[in-house]
This record gives sequence, structure tokens and C-alpha cells, in this order.
Amino acid sequence: MALANPIELTRSLTATQQRTFVAAFLGWTLDAFDFFLVTFVIGDIAKAFAVDKGTVLLGIFLTLALRWLGALIFGVLSDRFGRRGPLMASILLYSIIEFATGFSTTITMFLVLRALFGVAMGGEWGVGAALALESMPEKSRGFFSGVLQQGYATGYLLAAVVFYLVYPHFGWRMMFFVGAVPALLVLYIRLAIPESEAWKEQHARNIGETGNLLAAFAKQPMLFVIAILMMSAFNFMSHGSQDLYPTFLRDQHHFDTGTTSALAIIANIGAIIGGTIFGGLSQTWGRKRAIITSSLIGILVVPLWAFAPSTALLALGAFLIQFFVQGAWGVVPIHLNELSPGIVRGTFPGFAYQIGNLISSGSSNIENHFAKTSFPIGPDGADYGKAMAIIMVIVFIAVAVFTALGPERKGVDFASD
Repeated sequence: MALANPIELTRSLTATQQRTFVAAFLGWTLDAFDFFLVTFVIGDIAKAFAVDKGTVLLGIFLTLALRWLGALIFGVLSDRFGRRGPLMASILLYSIIEFATGFSTTITMFLVLRALFGVAMGGEWGVGAALALESMPEKSRGFFSGVLQQGYATGYLLAAVVFYLVYPHFGWRMMFFVGAVPALLVLYIRLAIPESEAWKEQHARNIGETGNLLAAFAKQPMLFVIAILMMSAFNFMSHGSQDLYPTFLRDQHHFDTGTTSALAIIANIGAIIGGTIFGGLSQTWGRKRAIITSSLIGILVVPLWAFAPSTALLALGAFLIQFFVQGAWGVVPIHLNELSPGIVRGTFPGFAYQIGNLISSGSSNIENHFAKTSFPIGPDGADYGKAMAIIMVIVFIAVAVFTALGPERKGVDFASD
């Protein structure tokens, strides 16, 4: 039941395995970093283009709604031609589009670029996770799955830091110019990361079949259905607890930039710790038990997260809610990769994940509308805390239920599967 020693697990990796994992982790970190930059400046963008916040939130909706297309395109390419090339293409494209967003002159241009950004960033997670986890020893998978997924929280944390350091001096546009930094990672992948050996073996045995998602679906349709339902609940859980959180702090609690950044950083420190711990626990508990335990305990901390009466208790609630949200998420990369049919491992995890994103893509708009219509405060304000609390209890339960209904294939051999 005990967690394995992370230092020993890291030392057990070869230099190539370590470099591959670092590349995948940074790709996901910087992907999330670029995505979350916009959540800190929703109000500023609305003012710049003379629109309401709901219109700007449409940009988040479009990003999430189109990530499935990127997962499909880059995933199929990675199953047919290898993991490295599609991963580099995804990172380079989302970096360029993020940079271009800073030059938006109209709300229409902004929304189009956020839609294209969704396609580009949608390919990174599935391909990067396959590249990293296919190279891992079986005993290390759970722990490194937890660490890998927390690239997402690390990206949010970096976005909070940039908001604190850059925004007060240079404004919202500079936030997106900084978002071009991930392009530098492509050079590292090109020079230091080899192709996946598991993919090479699969490709050699199944030339002409790899990347055939429809054939894989025909053989196991219920696997696809339950994976998509599970990931819809997962994505609603993460975005429901994160996307409107800075707005909740700035508009409802009237916190300044420094306090908002500090609470976001504390929340994501909790996420990183929780994801790593529960990812590691899944190696002994099993994938499903770890996810269900984390999500059900998360329900208990919702009141503290949403209704704490002081800044200190809000910070504790932020830490704990993300500890359990990302505790469950920490198991997802390895759980989906183990569930995936081998010939579509570059496509299936990312596709299921991003279709879940499509289904839950209106989460921030739903929360915003729910808060304004059900819990209005004054002419323009809303009690975001109540709206987020109700929704989070529902989605925590949904995550537990859909996970329990699905299968588990802990320890499957990636090379021969």
C-alpha cells in the first residue's frame, strides 16, 4: 500500500527514458501554460474589444471544443509515422498561434485564433503521454503518470506567475507573446529524444493497421463509450474548478493581482502533490480505486473551497480541492494508455480525452450563466462560489461512477499488446 520511493524510481530509468519523460512533461506543461494565460485576463480582453465576459469565454469554449480534432489528426499521424514528428508539430503550431493571439485586433480574430489554438494543442497530450509512458518500466508507470499529468497544474502555476510578473507592467497582450516560449522545446525533442521502441515493434507487426481508429472502435465500442463518458466527467471536474476561479477571486472577493496569483499558485501546488501521490498509489491500489477514492474525498472539501470566510481558509480550500481533482487526474495518462488497443495508442487516449473536452467545453459558460441567473449579486455580479460548489459535487460523483463502470488493464505489456 505504500508509495514507492520516487528517487529510486527516477534512478531506475535510463538516460533516454529520463530525457523522453522530461520532454513529454514540458510539452504538457507549456501546453497548459498557454491555455491558462487567457483565464487570468478575461475581463481585460472584454474591455479591449467592448464585449461582455461571456463572449470572451466563448474563446475558451472553442479551444476546448476543437481539441478533439487535434487529438485525432496528430494521434493518427503518430500511430502511422511515429511519436516524435507529430509531437514537435503540435508544440510548434500552438506556440505560433499563441503568439499571434497577442496581435488580435477584433474579438472575431481573437476567437478564430483560440479555435485554431485548440486544434494545435489538442495533439500534444495523447502523443506526448504515449511517447513517455511506452518507455517506462511497468513498476514506474503509476508514479510517472501522476507526475506527467501535473504538467497541467505546473502550466497553470506558471501562468499565475507570469500574470503576477508581466501583466501589471505590460498588459494582457504581452501574456500571449510570452506564450511563444514553448517553441524552443521542439529543438530539444529533435536533438535529444529517440522514437518510441514500443511503437516501432507495433508498427513492424501491424503495418497498414496502425492508426485505424474506426477498426479499433468496431472491435471494442463500449470501451470507447465508457472512456469518453469518463473523460467528459474528468474534464468538467478540472475546468469546473479552474477556469472561473480567477474571476471568482477578482470579481466576487475583489482580490488584487498579487492575491489572485498567490491563491492560484497555492491551488496548483496542491494539484502537483495530489496528482503525484495518487498516481503513485495507483500502482499498488489499482487505477480505478485511486481515482474513485480521490474524487469522493474531493466532495468533502468543496464547502471550504467555495465558502471559506477568510483568505487563509480560501487558500487551504484551493490547495485541497486541486489536491483531489488532480489526484484523480494523475492516474488518467497511464489508465487510458493501458486501456488503449495497441495499434491506436497514439490516438485513443488523446481522442477520448479531447472528446470529453468537447462534451464539457461549455463548462465555464455554464458556470457563468448558472451563477448570474441563479445567484445574482447586484446588477452585474454573481455568487460564483455557490454555482461552482453545486457543479463540483455533481461532477465528482460522475467521475467516480463512470470510472467504476469501466475496465482496468493495469500492467499490460505495451510492446506486445
